[in-house]
Amino acid sequence: MFTGDRSAAFLVRALYASGFANQPTSVRRSDGLRYTDLYLSAAVRCVPPDNRPLPEERVNCSGYLVRELRLLDNARAILCLGGFAWDAVREIIPAAYDRPRPSAAFAHGVCAPLGPGRPLLWGSYHPSPQNTNTGKLSHEMLVGLLERVRASFGGDVPRPARQA
Repeated sequence: MFTGDRSAAFLVRALYASGFANQPTSVRRSDGLRYTDLYLSAAVRCVPPDNRPLPEERVNCSGYLVRELRLLDNARAILCLGGFAWDAVREIIPAAYDRPRPSAAFAHGVCAPLGPGRPLLWGSYHPSPQNTNTGKLSHEMLVGLLERVRASFGGDVPRPARQA
């Protein structure tokens, strides 16, 4: 997931800059990319027509996301990439955490607490070319948000070594 396309290239570069990835690029499954303090999932498990998932597909796949979140009992933050993912996670919060659905509207940088002992829910614009080519989401915006996410759970942001 998120390997080998322009969205992936943008995301991995930001994850590397914010200390969540061990390298700034990933082009295939076995290229050595490793994440730290990060679990990557998806709201929809299939590749929908035109890569545009429908709300019905989100509902059909919601059980997988509920089970994943229940298993991640040490999760301190959930970052949703895009409004579609934000809506998917908001919808399953009652089932995953026995908490009310957060009322916060999606926006880049929005943070919604899910209650004591539960992770913070964060929103980011999706790193799609539509958002990155138009400047709606810049590298600096995403790195800044990732650093805020890490700081929210007390993590230091390791600085990657400069590459020649």
